[in-house]
Amino acid sequence: MTLNIQIAVDCIDPHALADWWAETLDWAVEPQDEDFIRSMIEQGYATDAETIRHRGKLVWRTGAAIRPPEDLGAKPATRRILFQTAPEPKTVKNRVHWDVNLAGADKDEARAALEARGATYLWTADEGPHSWHTMADPEGNEFCIS
Repeated sequence: MTLNIQIAVDCIDPHALADWWAETLDWAVEPQDEDFIRSMIEQGYATDAETIRHRGKLVWRTGAAIRPPEDLGAKPATRRILFQTAPEPKTVKNRVHWDVNLAGADKDEARAALEARGATYLWTADEGPHSWHTMADPEGNEFCIS
C-alpha cells in the first residue's frame, strides 16, 4: 500500500511562505477555487473576513499549499506542503525539517541565491564526504541544502 503525505507548516503569512517554497523547490502553489470560496460565503459557511486577495485572486486567509507541478491534478494530493496560520511566531528549533537535494547544483551558489531571496544561513556540517548547509526560510523554519 502506498500512502500519500501532507506536511503542515505553521506560519505567520502562509501565502508568502508558500510562494517562497514553491519557487525554492520549483513546485507550484495549489490554485484555490474562487467560485467555491464565494459560494461558501453566500451560503453562510464563511465570511469575507476569512478571505484575502493574494496576487489578484480571492483565497482563504489561513492557508496555502504547494505541490510538484505534475501532481496538481491528483486527487487526493500525493505530495503536498500546507502552510497554515498560527497565532504565535516560531521560537525554538524545528523538531522536523526537510533536506533539499540540489541535484548536483553547487550548494554555495544555491546558498547565495536563497539568501538573496530571504533565507538565512545558519551553519555548515559534514559527515564523511557529505556536507550540507543548514538554513532558515523567511519565517525561521530550518532546512538543509546539499
